[in-house]
Amino acid sequence: MWRGRKSDRGSVTAEAAVALPALVLVIAAAVGAVTAVTTQLRCLDGAREAARAAARSEPEVVVRDLATRAGPPGGTAEVSTEGDRVTVTVRARVHLLGGLLPDLTVTGRAVGLHEPDPG
Repeated sequence: MWRGRKSDRGSVTAEAAVALPALVLVIAAAVGAVTAVTTQLRCLDGAREAARAAARSEPEVVVRDLATRAGPPGGTAEVSTEGDRVTVTVRARVHLLGGLLPDLTVTGRAVGLHEPDPG
């Protein structure tokens, strides 16, 4: 029969009480990282969609609309043209831990070349 010392009583509870907040913090950080990566990928998707439309010579209003619809909610789109190259940048803010940590801004950028007019 095992006989532990009386001073060991409750040590498992105390260790769990110390470890549990650290585990919760690690899980919250992992969820925040997944949220940031997902938002960044949606920014990139919106930028790619808009760059393809801009390459087809769609109006800038349509290009911005495509970028914001394909991008994450609350994202902003910026379109710039330099020669035959159009660059679309979509930015969005990620609220980490429900706003308890500072916000993170993620960006997706895509470049398209204007297609020649068929004709």
